[in-house]
Amino acid sequence: MEEQPFAELPGALVDELLSKCGPVSEGLFASFDKVRGEKEQIRKKLFDLGLIHRDSEISSAPVNPTSCGVDGSYAVERLLSTDLAVAAGVAVEGLTPPSEKRYWPEPRHFCEVKALPHSEFTANVLRAIMICMELELTSMASHDVVMMDGSFTTPLIYINQGLGSLNDVPSVLADVLSSKAKVAVNAVGQLLESKRSDQIYVALPKYTTRREVAEVLGMGDYEDRGLLSFVLGAGEYVGPIQKPVASEPWNVGRFMEQPGFVEDYRKKISAVNVVYYRPFDHIPTLRLEVASSVARNPQRLSVLLESMRIQCGAPSIFEPYPLFMADRMVKHLSAAIPALRRTTTQFIAERWPEGLGSAFLAMHGYRTDSG
Repeated sequence: MEEQPFAELPGALVDELLSKCGPVSEGLFASFDKVRGEKEQIRKKLFDLGLIHRDSEISSAPVNPTSCGVDGSYAVERLLSTDLAVAAGVAVEGLTPPSEKRYWPEPRHFCEVKALPHSEFTANVLRAIMICMELELTSMASHDVVMMDGSFTTPLIYINQGLGSLNDVPSVLADVLSSKAKVAVNAVGQLLESKRSDQIYVALPKYTTRREVAEVLGMGDYEDRGLLSFVLGAGEYVGPIQKPVASEPWNVGRFMEQPGFVEDYRKKISAVNVVYYRPFDHIPTLRLEVASSVARNPQRLSVLLESMRIQCGAPSIFEPYPLFMADRMVKHLSAAIPALRRTTTQFIAERWPEGLGSAFLAMHGYRTDSG
């Protein structure tokens, strides 16, 4: 059946919405056309600054690197009497070479399901648990290139927000985060350094407001990925660029009390470099956040870029294959909540000693918050 996007809206509202598309379209056209007109000047500036390169400049013998992607999701179903909270992290293997025989230990996913009293802080703690699951799975992977959805700078921010809300949620949820946080924080240090010469950890944020390149070019109104998707051709990359570090240290609750913790993590995060790479014309420019030990080493950087080329080959996928698959899986988590609610309701109904009306009303779902 053909989708009818405006079917539930009043006709007058639809007409007004459509009438406002004209000015929006004109503004977008002008913005895009400005970049198109200045494309050659932008490319010349990048060449003069020594920032733009071709992947063929550093290509070594093909190694067919193995890869995996990690992503997570959480959802809170607001019921009449309680909240049904779910969090999950999943790791998905990329397109592997036929000779790969390396053992990938299980589990390759984690999940939690809890029934909790209503609390506005549940989502903070649940999101932190999801991040901890992602970090633990990332650190367990045995692949040459391990991809993490999102930026390297956000995990500890979310974990800290969750730790700050521990006293505002039931202990059954707080205990889960407390048990996972230390492992996750230690994993962040491992990912930021990428010490092993045979393994690369890379963070790929889908959405970013970063303007490291745009500001150098004097085009601060544009964000880097959008700008460079107009400018770069297939096989070109920009960088590496030193990632700016916030003036305030990361605050991760109880871990701040450990001697030297802040200094150690500021040193590690300050060594993160950014590379913008466009493997093919059919895919937007990718933002790759990696340790300087990878970005400044031609051999390791060539392995990373080769992995991106292999995993971005499908024309219908706008990100590396394992991240795309992991994202598709975890995005179905909120859609699975009604099935979990029905299963729980059936269990209650089979054991309820009297009329089911009040029990069914208590299990009625009003909305699902997810992320």
